[in-house]
Parts: sequence; structure tokens; C-alpha cells
Amino acid sequence: MRNGESGVRETPCPAASGPSGVSGPPDAVGPPDAAGAGAGLRIACILGGQEEPDCRPPAVAHWLGELAGDRGDLTLRVVDLADYDLPLRYPAHPTEEMAAFTAELAWAEGFVVVTPECNRSFPAQLKHAIDTGYDEWHAKPVGFVSYGFGCDGVRAVEHLRSVFTELHTVTVRDSVGIDLRFTDEKFPAGGSLYSDGLVRAAGALLDQLTWWGLALREARATRPYVA
Repeated sequence: MRNGESGVRETPCPAASGPSGVSGPPDAVGPPDAAGAGAGLRIACILGGQEEPDCRPPAVAHWLGELAGDRGDLTLRVVDLADYDLPLRYPAHPTEEMAAFTAELAWAEGFVVVTPECNRSFPAQLKHAIDTGYDEWHAKPVGFVSYGFGCDGVRAVEHLRSVFTELHTVTVRDSVGIDLRFTDEKFPAGGSLYSDGLVRAAGALLDQLTWWGLALREARATRPYVA
């Protein structure tokens, strides 16, 4: 949102036949559940990096976008928290940046949260962004990709699971954990992010996210979720 930027980058994932997902701004796709039963699942990949600048979350998003593009059943949209100037205190009325961020949450039918582990948890700015939304999270699946030095970010993910339970989401069982001691600094193409183990882990995450996303899409269309 800063300097006129939207903070959104999409990776469209075409299906084997016909359109697989919805691209374009949120107001071009209608209500969150307006897509037909055969439409590709809309996934927001939320980048919650700690450092400025931090090359790792965008590299992970690019990697996930490539893997999702090979599937043909997902549309991945990147939402980088660095592009949103969310107020530290909640104003009497939502700011334009808050409205833009929550519109991305409403657009999505599922989420992948990319986070470092910081002092055995996840960054404060990620928690603040999560708390900016509420209804927009309800009855949708959430998956996690975490990273850290000497750890794979599992403690950050476990803390996030508790937060997202309170927001009425479904967190998928499998996550991707990256120990930065054993990866290339900037995750270059063909580098250690593309190891068989991490690719398999990401595949399991996306499989579960897709199953829950499609099931919950149908459930929300059948009856409104009651929080």
C-alpha cells in the first residue's frame, strides 16, 4: 500500500482445462464464496518476515507459487505485510490500509502464513496483522511455512495454531519447516528449497489446504458459519 502499491502479487495456477481460479483485485471476484464449485481455490500467502529487508519470505512465496502452479487447482496471491502501514493502535474507523488488508483476507478461501521463529515465537507485526481481521478468517484453512537458525520454526507455528483456533479457522496438520543452517542464504532457484524433503512437505501442506479449502467452501455456501 505504500507509495501507491497494492501489496499484492498473484501467481495464477491454470487448470488442465478451463480457468482454474480468479485473478484481479478483490472487488472483481464478488463475494468470497461466489466462485463455482469447480473454480480453483484462492490462497493468500501472507509474508510475516522479521527483518527489513528480508529476502526469505518472498523467496518462499515464489517457491510455493511454482509448486502451486504445477498443481492446477490453486490461485496463489502474495500479501506482504511490509507493504501495509497498519496502525499500531486501532482507530475509531478503519484506515484505507486496514480495509485493503482485510479485503485480501476476505478474498481468500485459504491461507499460507510464512513466518520466522523469533525468541521461540512469531513476530509481533504478524500478530498485529492477524488481529486486524476477524470475520474474514472464519471457517477457512490455514497452513504454515516457518524458518529459523538452528530450528525450523516449529515453536512459532505452534503459537500460531492457538491464535488461529480463536479465529475459527482450521489449521492443517502438516507444515513446512526450514532450518537456515542447511539452506542457501537467498533460496536461489535450484537451491536447497527444492530438495526432495521440502518439496514433499510443501506438497502435503498444499494437499491438505486444498482438501479443507474446498470442503469449507461448500460448507459456507450451504449454511452461514456461526461464530
